[in-house]
Amino acid sequence: MAVLCKPAIEVPEYVITNEETLELAQRLHGDHPQIDLVLRLIEHTGVQKRHLIQPIEKVLQHPGLDARSVTYEQHTKARVPAVIRRALDQAELEPQQIDLIVYVSCTGFMMPPPTSWLIDEMGFRPETRQLPIAQLGCAAGGAAVNRAHDFCRAYPELNALIVACEFCSLCYQPTDVGVGSLLSNGLFGDGIAAAVVRGTGGTGVRLERNGSYVIPATEDWISYAVRSTGFHFQLDKRVPGTMEPLAPALNAVAEEHQWNAGKMDFYIIHAGGPRILDDLSLFLDVPPEAFRFSRATLTEYGNIASAVVLDALGRMFDEGSALDGHRGLMAGFGPGITAEISLGTWTTDSE
Repeated sequence: MAVLCKPAIEVPEYVITNEETLELAQRLHGDHPQIDLVLRLIEHTGVQKRHLIQPIEKVLQHPGLDARSVTYEQHTKARVPAVIRRALDQAELEPQQIDLIVYVSCTGFMMPPPTSWLIDEMGFRPETRQLPIAQLGCAAGGAAVNRAHDFCRAYPELNALIVACEFCSLCYQPTDVGVGSLLSNGLFGDGIAAAVVRGTGGTGVRLERNGSYVIPATEDWISYAVRSTGFHFQLDKRVPGTMEPLAPALNAVAEEHQWNAGKMDFYIIHAGGPRILDDLSLFLDVPPEAFRFSRATLTEYGNIASAVVLDALGRMFDEGSALDGHRGLMAGFGPGITAEISLGTWTTDSE
């Protein structure tokens, strides 16, 4: 069965702390009628620092969508290959052994997609299948795992590569001053992650079942307004409360597999914010410690969108606490409101 191997993660070199973010918000928006609320919300995100592909002074500038698109492509090509090489090494595979590349990103756009450039640049076979996903936002990390799983179920001897590349700082819009936008400015960070799903062999999470769920009538709760200035992120104040309707969806997928979502040995959950993790802990009736990997990602990197679930998974690998036979649940949440859910069992390659 398909095994999700150890992810490789990279965050860029420029750092902004939560204290610096609060000072910046006060300086830029001190006359905002709800500035006290904004500062309180940013302070309570749990984020200690975030990483950016450019110094904050450049992030705050808006040279236009065309210039930002150039920056997105330049940094993608400069940064992604090294992360992929580490993911391949950790899965003990070569580029020629990859049969599908699932590439997810919601913070920039390229056509042809980065997958075609990577196939040429890194020595993947010309026959390698491509699956770029651009519109699932933070849920795309979970979707990438699930689509790779589906592929390996259809072709049990083949292997898939997952890449998540998110430069959230390129979506900063200086004219967006709603509370949701200002909170987002203090929450999102930049990061790249990659992982291999092996059709046979490998150490990691043996993927067993996946599912998706969309909360009805919530399509405008997380969205982009696409304008001449680029992507304008829109966040409804109701989003933090979405775990109440989504927890039953996680339970349903687990029950289909004759598992109990509240009795897993490990959890890899998209850390959209502390309220998401707190509420899911409540509605699944699991201790807050169960989400320690996701909380660590949020604390150290902020919300790195689709890369969160892979980073949280990497932290579990590093902790070394998973044992053969341990059961786990992975979930990513994003626009729709969409949940992408995976179930799997930890396995150690005996070869």
